[in-house]
Amino acid sequence: MGLNTLQKILLGYLVFLVIFWIALHASGQTESIYNSLYSLAFSLTPLIAGAVGMVQSRIWGGLRSHVGKAVFFIALGIFVWGAGSMVWSYYNIVLQVEMPYPSLADLGFAPSIFFYGLGAIYLSKATGAKFGLRNKFAKLFVTIAPLVILLFSYYVLVVVARGGVLLPDGETPLKTFFDLAYPLGDFVGLTVSIIVSGLSFRYLGGVYLADIIAILLGLAVMFVADSVFSYTTTVGTFYNGDWGDLLLTFGLFLLAFGTLGFSKLRTFNAARAPK
Repeated sequence: MGLNTLQKILLGYLVFLVIFWIALHASGQTESIYNSLYSLAFSLTPLIAGAVGMVQSRIWGGLRSHVGKAVFFIALGIFVWGAGSMVWSYYNIVLQVEMPYPSLADLGFAPSIFFYGLGAIYLSKATGAKFGLRNKFAKLFVTIAPLVILLFSYYVLVVVARGGVLLPDGETPLKTFFDLAYPLGDFVGLTVSIIVSGLSFRYLGGVYLADIIAILLGLAVMFVADSVFSYTTTVGTFYNGDWGDLLLTFGLFLLAFGTLGFSKLRTFNAARAPK
């Protein structure tokens, strides 16, 4: 399966971001303007790709089909995440606030989880996830995996980061809410992605296999990245351009890459077309 032009551009930009991050990490800087510029730079990926993805969803019938809805809502999710990150960068660069959290930026970050989670649900419908759950192993996997993920989140975010105290002294209830809501929101999307992973990828003729996998991996990476963000902001080790931001870079890239893969129709077996 060849990449379309938009995916090639996105891949090239990812290479630039990785080189930028390596140089920033090698310099040892944690509070420079370059840290803020890196945050701004990787935020352009979801902002632009999300806008393009929403427009291109029309080739699938827009909101009139499951595939169109999946593409539109995942694109909308990453777009509003990018918009929130633009606000974050405004705080960083213009207002000189290093970590604006919670802030108006969360008006973009918070709904993003709902939108690309909703997109994942429509993706599961478009790809026939129900057919992947007919065997006992798949059902057992879908039952156990979310529980393991939930326990992991609780251990890292409450037991480790907060010493077992849900609301430590000096922490606002709003921050605690977002610290738990972001990873757990991703958890919902990740649970859906686990269900989708049990389906037959021959659906849609198999030609969108790499794009579907990219979206599923993106949801998983975003779950880990948001968990890292919540942890580092709680223990006081967060800075713009840290390794958590690198995870966000890859998570957003994967979501954008998969979404843009649907921006061009490819030939596939009509008998396996989405209903």
